[in-house]
Amino acid sequence: MPLNATVSAVTDRVIERSRESRGRYLDLLTRERDQWIGRPMLGCANLAHAYAGTEEDRPAMKAGDGMNIGIVTAYNDMLSAHAVYYRYPEQMKVWAREVGATAQVAGGVPAMCDGVTQGYAGMELSLFSRDTIALSTAIALSHGTFEGALLLGICDKIVPGLLMGALRFGHLPMLMVPGGPMPSGLSNKAKATVRERYASGEAGREELLESEIAAYHTQGTCTFFGTANTNQMMMEVMGLHIPNAAFVNPGTKLRQQLTRAAVHRVAGLGWRGEDYRPIGHCVDERAIVNAAVGLLATGGSTNHLLHLPAIARAAGIVIDWEDLDRLSRAVPLIARVYPNGAADVNGFEAAGGMAFVIRELLGSGHLHGDILTAGSDALADAAAKPTLDGDALVWRDPGPSGDDTILRTPADPFSPDGGMRILAGNIGRACIKVSAVEPDRWIVEAPAAVFSDQAEVLAAFQAGALDRDVVVVVRFQGPRANGMPELHKLTPPLGVLQNKGYRVALVTDGRMSGASGKVPAAIHVSPEALPGLDGAGGAIALIRDGDLIRVDAVNGTLDALVDPAEWSARTPAAVPPAASGFGRELFGMFRGLSDEAEKGASAVLAGAGL
Repeated sequence: MPLNATVSAVTDRVIERSRESRGRYLDLLTRERDQWIGRPMLGCANLAHAYAGTEEDRPAMKAGDGMNIGIVTAYNDMLSAHAVYYRYPEQMKVWAREVGATAQVAGGVPAMCDGVTQGYAGMELSLFSRDTIALSTAIALSHGTFEGALLLGICDKIVPGLLMGALRFGHLPMLMVPGGPMPSGLSNKAKATVRERYASGEAGREELLESEIAAYHTQGTCTFFGTANTNQMMMEVMGLHIPNAAFVNPGTKLRQQLTRAAVHRVAGLGWRGEDYRPIGHCVDERAIVNAAVGLLATGGSTNHLLHLPAIARAAGIVIDWEDLDRLSRAVPLIARVYPNGAADVNGFEAAGGMAFVIRELLGSGHLHGDILTAGSDALADAAAKPTLDGDALVWRDPGPSGDDTILRTPADPFSPDGGMRILAGNIGRACIKVSAVEPDRWIVEAPAAVFSDQAEVLAAFQAGALDRDVVVVVRFQGPRANGMPELHKLTPPLGVLQNKGYRVALVTDGRMSGASGKVPAAIHVSPEALPGLDGAGGAIALIRDGDLIRVDAVNGTLDALVDPAEWSARTPAAVPPAASGFGRELFGMFRGLSDEAEKGASAVLAGAGL
């Protein structure tokens, strides 16, 4: 099937815009490959330090005949998604020996959970944990003792951070290694219902806690299609997993064999072999566009309008929101997974999963099938589901959709477009996800209620001050102001207001959860309210209570309907005092250097001039 015309045009646009920066990046890979401070070049004392903690593998390491694989792990046992990695390193060492390689844990990276920190001070460290993970990955790979790497991470900031760091060592072959989603517990819809009942005072804390524990009940990734599972989808369409490893549950034999296959696979991709596939060449403009297409076709998390540009920049590639907007109008929505539907990711996997999605999008010309994949010979290999024949992995065609309320073909989609819009107007630029929003709510025009903190919104809701048609404006939530926390706690109360029949929308320079759901939310408003190094702040700081705000996802506009002369004469709102405590002071450098949301909201990339 010929490539879709819009996908082709956007890819060409990205390639042309990235020509200079991508060229510099590829030159870097060539230099690093040719001048790599690798094991043959290290001094004996250096190698002795690197080998001192080894026992069984030391003779093989001294001989230097096989690849030494660095394991970068996000393991901790507080978070369900990453607790599964506990035994992975020792298993990987055994599996590496099976193919004449060795493996060492190169380092760990932090893995924090937005689900734990939502609504509290820790969320102000969340986005910048991505940059911290990128730095930690670079430190792990800095020793020069590895010829390849396995990256163990799943959730929101962990996968983008691992990739951002790994791509600066892009001459090495690497694979992402997922851990899989937890089995289904209480349905996401039932969980959301209890949250709304609690927000409206109809349920108590004990009922709410029992509901949440019934939903998040064991090891594995959360089962809704938020940022974590969107990460896993993107790694599949970029070819950075063993095909269709993303949504196999932990603790199964199939899960174990897929992880074993990842170790064997990366061991065969080094420059000593005949199939050298460095990650920096795998993550090219076509792979980045594939990730964007997958995001739109499956109704994935809006957080990736931050993460995808940041990942791309680490590889010298420039993709912007206009590219995403153009793609969204050409890519059909073929999956409905909560919050865009009733099913969770286990239901999605049972209906055909990523094998079905990749097969169908390749067949309709919406994916680049010619990318250089790390996890298999070609992306077409991922159009099949893994299963076991005895102990052997085999891949089989997924067949037709197992449930057409979850998965459909591009010829019969849930929507002809991807449900992501870019809004622009006198307030600034923002993004909105409408794939879970009823079409009659794509346009909301109502008076503004302006806040500088989500706790203020919750207090106003509890007092009944928002029981009306309203556009809730929450500003000074951008990366420079307070690290751009998610405003996930606003979802239930805004949902309650909408259920009462009011016209409700959210406008913010902060983030909204990957599960933002049914309330129209214009998020990531850029420029943000807080002035940058140039002294200029965003127009969202000009909005006053009662201003008529129009959020229009049909025509792509975001405006304060205020007389232009009055608008231009207004003085921006006073900047709230910076919060202190909970470690937030340590991230002052990140806030000060961070660039705009559309560029990825990254201090590390901005500081590096990338």
